[in-house]
Amino acid sequence: MNNKEFIAELAQRAGYTQADTQKMVTDLIDFMATRFEQGDSLQVANFGTFEVKKRLERIVVNPGTQQRMLVPPKLVLGFKPVASIKEELKKA
Repeated sequence: MNNKEFIAELAQRAGYTQADTQKMVTDLIDFMATRFEQGDSLQVANFGTFEVKKRLERIVVNPGTQQRMLVPPKLVLGFKPVASIKEELKKA
């Protein structure tokens, strides 16, 4: 499903126009991005938790040249779904 199909389906289910729905989704994503930049986690009821985690620096080896390289630490975004969604995915 691409963005256009997603917005059309969401607009139909919510009873809003596609333009209003697109604005709401854009505002939601912008809000989430701002919170993640601040290092906050975000819990969405009946869906899951988005969390910013720090990945430590590590040494990796290039399998072709056997050269060792240091990968610096970085922040990554993780998602942990609620148990009910995990169960539904296992059944599918």
